[in-house]
Amino acid sequence: MTVALQGSLFGEAEAPALLGLDGVRRTALGYGAWVDLLPGWLTGADQLFEHLAGTVPWRAERREMYERVVGVPRLLAYYADRAELPHPVLDRARAALSAHYAAELGEPFRTAGLCYYRDGRDSVAWHGDRIGRGRSEDTMVAILSVGEPRALLLRPRDGGDTVRLMPGHGDLLVMGGSCQRTHDHAVPKTARRVGPRISIQFRPRGVA
Repeated sequence: MTVALQGSLFGEAEAPALLGLDGVRRTALGYGAWVDLLPGWLTGADQLFEHLAGTVPWRAERREMYERVVGVPRLLAYYADRAELPHPVLDRARAALSAHYAAELGEPFRTAGLCYYRDGRDSVAWHGDRIGRGRSEDTMVAILSVGEPRALLLRPRDGGDTVRLMPGHGDLLVMGGSCQRTHDHAVPKTARRVGPRISIQFRPRGVA
């Protein structure tokens, strides 16, 4: 299954602003998991992308994998609970998401993790956010994307069809229910020439 999200195009210079969340559309993935999609939630995404790319203290990490240390193929930044976020619109986004999902989530979104995919060589392997409470509890991870659309794949951990999403410039994607426990997700490498993308992931406390 392919779901294409049509975000705004590069070239706009307006200040970042959020639209309402009434247009969110939910897709059931099975096993109690679901994904919500809202194309173009953020307007003025060009300005936010440029601000984040140029001001966030991005770091390159190295991790042990298969008995050797390798570079993580993307740049990272993390903002803990109560940390000042790198742009005011992200504080507004977190507050709006916390209010919209309060009845289902039962707690606010607290932290923000940022990933900077510089080109098609940057990626993230199959995984679920199962460090902490996501291993045993239903939870949510909300992702705001700015920049070039990149494929985000979802598949059941025990096997099944892969769902291919294309979150683009200013689009919102929320993974909820049992998604982190029952499904894995990935942003694969691509040989196509693609521009940079930044994703901002909002999570509740204790989910990583």
